Amino acid sequence: MHNSSPEVLVIGGGNAALCAAITAAEKGASVTLLEAAPKPYRGGNSRHTRNFRCMHHGPLGPLTGSYSEDEYLEDLLKVTGGKTDEFLARLAIRTSEECLPWMEAHGVRFQPSLSGTLSLSRTNAFFLGGGKGLVNAYYRTAEALGVDVYYETSVTHLELDDARIVRVDATQQDHLFSLTPKAVVVAAGGFQADTDWLARAWGSAAKNFLIRGTPYNRGVVLADLLEQGVEQVGDPTQCHAVAIDGRAPKFDGGIVTRLDCVPFSIVVNKHADRFYDEGEDVWPKRYAIWGRLVADQPDQVGYVIIDAKSLELFMPSVFPPLKADTLEGLATQLGLPPDRLRNTVNAFNAACGDTSAFHPTELDGVATSGLTPPKSNWARPITEPPFYGYTLRTGVTFTYLGLKVDERAQCSVGNAPVANLWAAGETMAGSILGQGYLAGFGMTIGTVFGRIAGKEAADHAN
Repeated sequence: MHNSSPEVLVIGGGNAALCAAITAAEKGASVTLLEAAPKPYRGGNSRHTRNFRCMHHGPLGPLTGSYSEDEYLEDLLKVTGGKTDEFLARLAIRTSEECLPWMEAHGVRFQPSLSGTLSLSRTNAFFLGGGKGLVNAYYRTAEALGVDVYYETSVTHLELDDARIVRVDATQQDHLFSLTPKAVVVAAGGFQADTDWLARAWGSAAKNFLIRGTPYNRGVVLADLLEQGVEQVGDPTQCHAVAIDGRAPKFDGGIVTRLDCVPFSIVVNKHADRFYDEGEDVWPKRYAIWGRLVADQPDQVGYVIIDAKSLELFMPSVFPPLKADTLEGLATQLGLPPDRLRNTVNAFNAACGDTSAFHPTELDGVATSGLTPPKSNWARPITEPPFYGYTLRTGVTFTYLGLKVDERAQCSVGNAPVANLWAAGETMAGSILGQGYLAGFGMTIGTVFGRIAGKEAADHAN
């Protein structure tokens, strides 16, 4: 460790951390970045991302049309049920417009929306090479600016004394060392990879959850600061949780394990009963509620049933679906009671009406009648063999219990700001997101607050 007293210490190695490190270095500060993962796995959850949601007045980069501050906020309020800090949300939304050219200037390249995601072409800018391309571009930029990057380096403790961080303890391959930075930016993610902590919040059901992202986000820094009285925000049971393919690995399956077929399906639990409206809204606005819905079902598992006419309507899945010529055969493969599934499908089919207005990419009002729960859009009878099925499990992306920040990304203890501590990214996203999720918004929060935190930390250090 050739500089044990950097002006700015950034803890974390994903999008928010890199935005902070680059911004601080450009302001002339000496910057050290500590990433817990080995180099090939650097980047936290950011390497699994695809896009960021961006406000714009007219076409901007890959984005078509315009997307106003008020429309963006309305989309956010809809998915969070109003549980958001509107002041900080508007700050993130407004600032997102200047982020896109900033990202391009720092090596990020964009591409047109992927097919199957065309509904996002106006709102979300897609990264060329995905999140890994973005992460690699930022590391190249950071290193060119002289940022010292250390991999496989875990922070174990931040010593808080009189509303100031006076020492940071870390380990690198069993070697213990301490740093005395002038300013600290915490961008080390949530606690979702610590399944014991998840289970304390959720109960034993959490042991059945899959973790979509990095296994290195264990919340060590977050817990250390909260134990010392740094202000917290958010509910430990709230998180970005989506329904993913039940065959996904326990950790790090990433975005490819997501299933986009729910709007064109019925979803049942292990008793072959439907439990929610599969056609409530277009998928980018509703996919993030399904992780929580599945978590509430017996054994935390759901089952998607579609027929042949729906197979080509969604992004292909990384694992092929189970397939059978009869519903009963599919039920047997999925481990569902065949008679119950047949009855559920028959009741659903009978409740479907005229499907001539069916339109897969927008709300079409093709709904069931007299069925509980209803299906509000895309309701077509499941009649055309072969029949296909997937299992669904809760896939946790990141947790919302985090560090409470102000508009300068600064943390506080009691009612006093911690003089030299800022936070950015998933570790403070709960300051804005109370519940629910909006596609691409995590990257917006990380980019906006990473840049703010980096600027403020460098100003303080200088």
